Amino acid sequence: MQIQRLQKIDDHITRGRVLIIYGPRRIGKTTALKDYLSRNSGKNIFFSTGDDIKLRELFMSQDRSSLLSFAKSYEIIAIDEAQQIQHLGLGIKMIIDEYPDKNIILTGSSSFEIAQNVGEPLTGRHFTLTFLPFAQSEILVSDFELKNNLENFLIYGSYPEVLREISKHDKEKILQELVSSYLFKDILALDKIKSPDTLLKIVRALAFQVGNEVSFAELSKLAQVDNKTVQRYINILEKMFVIKRLTSYSRNLRNEISSRSKFYFIDLGIRNAVISQFNSLETRNDIGALWENFIFMEMYKRSATKEEFANFYFWRTHNNLEIDIVKEKNGSLEGYECKWKERNSKGVKVFEEEYKSENAKVEIISRENYLKYLI
Repeated sequence: MQIQRLQKIDDHITRGRVLIIYGPRRIGKTTALKDYLSRNSGKNIFFSTGDDIKLRELFMSQDRSSLLSFAKSYEIIAIDEAQQIQHLGLGIKMIIDEYPDKNIILTGSSSFEIAQNVGEPLTGRHFTLTFLPFAQSEILVSDFELKNNLENFLIYGSYPEVLREISKHDKEKILQELVSSYLFKDILALDKIKSPDTLLKIVRALAFQVGNEVSFAELSKLAQVDNKTVQRYINILEKMFVIKRLTSYSRNLRNEISSRSKFYFIDLGIRNAVISQFNSLETRNDIGALWENFIFMEMYKRSATKEEFANFYFWRTHNNLEIDIVKEKNGSLEGYECKWKERNSKGVKVFEEEYKSENAKVEIISRENYLKYLI
């Protein structure tokens, strides 16, 4: 299956600004970076990774003259897995301040780590680009073929390696390996995250609650840890590109709930691997949750690739009227109900009436019409 990133590194290179590329492991950051460098092979390029011991020592020294001497002759400086280099941000700041015409590109698998080590010293001197699993609009096949592969997207997600595999067995093997890398290597390597059992309990609980409002008290009881620990784990899972938080929309109307959150998985293949469920859709009882997760993440990815700068929420009242997805952009509201089977939704008229001053309109997204909202 042919795939292509709509977000191009070339489009985000700006004079005097460092480009930081975030994203989970094996999402295509290194491939995109090497492709960019190959198209600029006529320039003087420095390329290395965070594993480079000499590079680590250079930035650890924080010696300005040594850093500027290193950077002076290069037109492009690219460092992959940059979060592994301590004090990198301060060193890069010295370089970009002295040589604003240089193109400096950093990639990192963990937004948490790279923000700590790189982003803060570069405040006002960098742009970010986030790579996520491929959106429907980045998969270069016909609408007919996309629809024919819908079940695969809902079960196996859209990681590059997974999309390229034909065998279901191989898809599952890759996803299980990714889960192991996510949960038991990257996240457990962080400070204060010491218990793999607690982490797995929390992630599995979130997987079973996709599309539902999450009770931290319930998660705390299940994992046998306090609320603060649960919230810290969830915060890190979000920053490590495992889950995406959706808060409730409210303008303080009396009947609305404004203090709840939902969590969706960045990739459904990862979600299904966490709970070891790769069975076909016709045998599943979670198809509604899969559909809602799929639609939300595709809308989120589409908004990100088009740089719409929209905000996403859900909406629910105390008497259980709800809208699955609320998109706020330029002062107007768009509501979306994700329906795999039934089409009626009692909350539509109420939501549109309550927010008619914001030109609120609700659309029902079904298997028949979903592509027009995603591509």
